[in-house]
Amino acid sequence: MISRALFLLLVFVPLVHAENWPQWRGPRLDGTSHDSGFPVSAEGNVTWRLELPGGGHASPIVWEDRLFTVAALPESEERVLLCADRSSGKLLWQSVVLKAPAERAHKLNSLASSTPATDGRRVFTAFLDNTPTDATRKADEGRTIAKGEVPKGTVVISAHDFDGKPLWQARPGLFSSKHGFCSSPVLFEDKVIVNCDHDGDGYIVALSQADGRELWRIDRPNKTRSYCVPLIRDIGGRMQMVLSGTMCVTSYDPRTGKLLWIIDGPTEQFVASLVFSDQTGLLYMTGGFPEHHLLAIQPDGNGNVTGSHVVWRTNKGVAYVPSPIIEGGRLLIVSDSGVAHCFDAKSGEIEWAERLREHHASLTSAEGRVYFVNDFGVLRTVRPDRSYKLVAESELKEKVFASPALSEGQLFIRTEKALVCLGKRGAKTAAK
Repeated sequence: MISRALFLLLVFVPLVHAENWPQWRGPRLDGTSHDSGFPVSAEGNVTWRLELPGGGHASPIVWEDRLFTVAALPESEERVLLCADRSSGKLLWQSVVLKAPAERAHKLNSLASSTPATDGRRVFTAFLDNTPTDATRKADEGRTIAKGEVPKGTVVISAHDFDGKPLWQARPGLFSSKHGFCSSPVLFEDKVIVNCDHDGDGYIVALSQADGRELWRIDRPNKTRSYCVPLIRDIGGRMQMVLSGTMCVTSYDPRTGKLLWIIDGPTEQFVASLVFSDQTGLLYMTGGFPEHHLLAIQPDGNGNVTGSHVVWRTNKGVAYVPSPIIEGGRLLIVSDSGVAHCFDAKSGEIEWAERLREHHASLTSAEGRVYFVNDFGVLRTVRPDRSYKLVAESELKEKVFASPALSEGQLFIRTEKALVCLGKRGAKTAAK
């Protein structure tokens, strides 16, 4: 007969579930995993390696026994969605999403840079169709095309089921940037949300996950390219969708697209996503081009809060492409040139700096440790402290531009040519 004490333990101890990694930067869009049992090094921990059929910088996503990512096949001009078996690393299927000419892109970009997203039943992707259409021709009609100007393409958002079958495809608008396309879709409630800041009439659009219908649209100011994936979470008692881009930092209601607050500037272009600290109650923005800024922002404002809600700012230790992370009351960040900085998140004090070489993958963390993967495939595991504490350093011996995915004690890293699994899948998870 079960004892009363054991009965109470079974009833009142919360069940702890392992986490999927369903979209860009994981379940909370901030690079953190609440799971445990992760390896600290690649050495001796490679479980499998899957050669990919094409290139791309999109990160992998994880849902239970399946992994998804996207790739571009230059010879056939196809953009494909890939599904792999988590246990074996075997490629289960490859589905063509789009066939289109290659768009112009920055040397550090790719034709498949947008990380897909999944709700556990469908997988959502974003690509650019550079094929001339009536809409793109009309947009250029009557204008003098400047030398070197980039033609406009059409954003293509698609949904597939878990067997690779196409469900719907939507084309919400045009997009033009000399650096190419990179707009990862994110999921909120019944919506697929995609940021399309570009050198034209920029917009953010929310589509129905069920059928691709447009639910709301935000007309963005300033008509300047940026590539930020929004952070969506409950902040200060209200749901906020926050991002930098097109010469401002903005917060919107993700249910309606209504503007909540805006900060002008502090510069023109941005790539990195924002992060939020529960300990300080502050948002942190890093960017951009041509000026470099790192801002800590009080997120409880309304309207234009440019002069009132920036708590601290610095021009030191700023990243343009890699998104930062919050871990243990500290803000960790790495610049594109490869210099990592650790800040006291509350005060903005720099606690340490360390050179790691060129770096474009965003930071991830689990179990109080932060993972840095530089462009040359060097994986460093660091424990945040007042001084630089290197836990382990190892080499994948391949270039890496995608950010890792973390789930149930495993790291999934996309290299230039392959998808690599580190660690053994375990049931251990961390309660949060």
